[in-house]
Amino acid sequence: MTSPDTPGLAALRPRLPSPVQEAVDSRFERRGVRLLLKRDDLIHPELIGNKWRKLAPNLTAAAGRTVVTFGGAWSNHLRATAAAGRLLNIPTVGVVRGDELAGRPLNPSLARCTADGMRLHFVDRATYRRKSEPRILAGILGAAGAEEAYVVPEGGSNAEAVRGCRALGAELRGHAEVVAVACGTGGTLAGLAAGLAPGRRALGVPVLRGGFLAAETEALQREAFGGRRGTWSLEDRFHFGGYARVPAELDAFAADFEHRHGLPVERLYVAKLLFGLVTLAGEGAFPRGTAVAAVVTGRPFP
Repeated sequence: MTSPDTPGLAALRPRLPSPVQEAVDSRFERRGVRLLLKRDDLIHPELIGNKWRKLAPNLTAAAGRTVVTFGGAWSNHLRATAAAGRLLNIPTVGVVRGDELAGRPLNPSLARCTADGMRLHFVDRATYRRKSEPRILAGILGAAGAEEAYVVPEGGSNAEAVRGCRALGAELRGHAEVVAVACGTGGTLAGLAAGLAPGRRALGVPVLRGGFLAAETEALQREAFGGRRGTWSLEDRFHFGGYARVPAELDAFAADFEHRHGLPVERLYVAKLLFGLVTLAGEGAFPRGTAVAAVVTGRPFP
C-alpha cells in the first residue's frame, strides 16, 4: 500500500486521512439513521478522492516512466492522471474513446488534460472495447508511440489501485456500520470492502447500467488479495440511464442537497450515490441506529 510518505508523492501534500463529517438530514433522522460524509474530495485539489487513492500506488510503480491510461471524453480519471503528470513531471498519454473526436475542438475536460501536458490519442470505439486484449493493447501503444509506457487501466482500477483503496476502509473503522460509494469500474469498492472492520459492510452504487460490476469487483479482489474480501453488495437502481446521464430529477436533487448541506455535489457519481442513499433510507433499508457513511469521491468540474 502506498503511503503519503512515498518518495515523489509527499510533495503533493495529500490530506490523509480525509475528514469525516456528519450531515444532519431529516430524511435520515426520521428513520433513526445517521448520515456521515467521508470527504475524499478534500484529499488534494487536483487528485481528488478515489483518484488519489488509486493513482498514488500506480504512480509509484511507474517509477518515472510515461503513464498511459484510458477514458471517455469527460473522464475524471484522465484529468487526474494529467494533473499528476504535470505535478510530478511524468509524461502522460490519454487514450480517448471515440476517434470521431479527433477532428473536433476539445471539450473543457480534454482541454484541461492537454493543458496539463497529456498527449491525447483517439481510438475508434470498437478497438477501445477490446483494449484489454494483449494484441489490441500492443497496437494501441504502438500507434501512440508509447510501447515502453506503464499502463493504468480505465478508471485506474487494477490490483495496485485496489490495495491503495483498502486504506479508505481502514480510515472508516469505528465510524459507520455501512459505507457507500459510487462505482464506475469497481476498484474503489473492492479495496474499501477489504479495509473495513469485520461486521461492517460496503455498498456500491453503480453509475453505469449493465449489471456487470459484481463480476468485475470480484475479479479485482482476486487479483489484489487472492479472493473475495469483506462484506459488500451492489445497488443497481440509481444509474439514471447510464454514465453521464443527469436528468432533471437528479440535477434538482443534487441542487437541493447542496442547499441543505453546503456540499458541492458532483453529478456523475456523487449525486447518484446520495440519491440512492436517500431512497434506501426512505424504504427502511437501514436499521434504526445505523450510521451510513457516503464517500464523496469528487467535486463538480470545472
